[in-house]
Amino acid sequence: MHRLQQWLKLLIAILMFALASFAQKGHVPNLSAEADQRRQAMSLSISTLLTRNLHDVFGEDDPARRRAAIDEIFTEDCVFYEPSGRGYRGRDEIDRVAATIRATHPHFRYQPIAEPEELGNAGRVKWVEGHPGEAPTLAGTDFIIARDGRIAAIYLFFDKLP
Repeated sequence: MHRLQQWLKLLIAILMFALASFAQKGHVPNLSAEADQRRQAMSLSISTLLTRNLHDVFGEDDPARRRAAIDEIFTEDCVFYEPSGRGYRGRDEIDRVAATIRATHPHFRYQPIAEPEELGNAGRVKWVEGHPGEAPTLAGTDFIIARDGRIAAIYLFFDKLP
């Protein structure tokens, strides 16, 4: 029995050594490192989502590129709330609203006036819009709630111009 225990301890030590060597070569994931990366990616993705929404959705003139961005950064069941309180559900509605807004002032550009802020699965960015090189004509704040790295809900608030 004693000899069997020694063999088992030796076998376990060999397996542990082999597993450690295998992991060092990148073949076995470090689960705690992966969890940290997921948390960091979600944190980073909120800022990216906010910025892409400004530029690639509401600031995009090309309908195909705008739609591709919407499909990439919004959940299928997303919702967009405007200051009037009206809500738009789904990617098709967000695409329609963004196209309508772009059509009313196609040369305006959105410019963040502060770095995006993040808190848990939410974030906000303050922005101004207007003709490049001229005084802004509108100011606002976009607030989002993210789910699985995509925008699930976006709330638009108009602000006083700085």
